Amino acid sequence: MILVALWIYQSAMRAKISNVMMWVAIGAVAFFVVQLVFIDINLYIMESIKSGEGGSDYERDLTTIGDRKNEGGFQGFGGILFSLYLELMPQIVGVLAVALIRLKFITKEAITLGNLFGDVKEMFQGIKQSFKTSAEK
Repeated sequence: MILVALWIYQSAMRAKISNVMMWVAIGAVAFFVVQLVFIDINLYIMESIKSGEGGSDYERDLTTIGDRKNEGGFQGFGGILFSLYLELMPQIVGVLAVALIRLKFITKEAITLGNLFGDVKEMFQGIKQSFKTSAEK
């Protein structure tokens, strides 16, 4: 999230737009909202898969521990890919949403893959430069 905010900030400063902090806040809020929506979607998907194979003992109390083994649709190679999807998709889609906001409203460039993730290299170079001391510069 911090890298997303820094990315928007540096892009807004390069584009010389007004209300830079407003766009940083919009990007951060969009990142969080998209992540929350995708987490809810992923939970719905997981619950629909697990409830189909569980019986009456699937719904447990919060205080019972029981066996929490990774069973069912989450085993094997497909289960690994599905688990990776569930873990990574909210963050990836959040970054894509921020990239679209940055591209459409801040830099006002055409939507291409190069423009979508433009300034990321410059952002990391700026971070690298910030760790150097004044004697090394």
